[in-house]
Amino acid sequence: MQDILGMLHKLHRPRLLIRAARAGANEYKRAQHLKRYLGHTPPPNSGPALLKLMELEAEIDQQRRSELEVYSLVKHVDILIAMMGEARLMRASQSPH
Repeated sequence: MQDILGMLHKLHRPRLLIRAARAGANEYKRAQHLKRYLGHTPPPNSGPALLKLMELEAEIDQQRRSELEVYSLVKHVDILIAMMGEARLMRASQSPH
C-alpha cells in the first residue's frame, strides 16, 4: 500500500490542476466518484481503486500534454479529486487508532 502512495507522491502535475483538485477533495464522495469512473458497486478497496484511477489519470494527462481536443479539464480535476480522496482513506486506514 505504501508503494501506491509513493507512486502518487511522485506525480508532477501543473500547480493549478493540483490546487483545483485539493479544493474539491473536501467534497469527495467515494460512491459517486468511483461509480462514475470505475463502475463498481460496491466500490473496490482504496488500493485497487487508487491504482485504476492513476491509470485513468495518466491517460487523460497524456491527452493534456498532447493538446488533444478530447481532453477535458473538468474530468481531469475530478479524477485527481478521487485520487486524493482515496489516498486520504488509505492513509487513515494505515494509521494506528
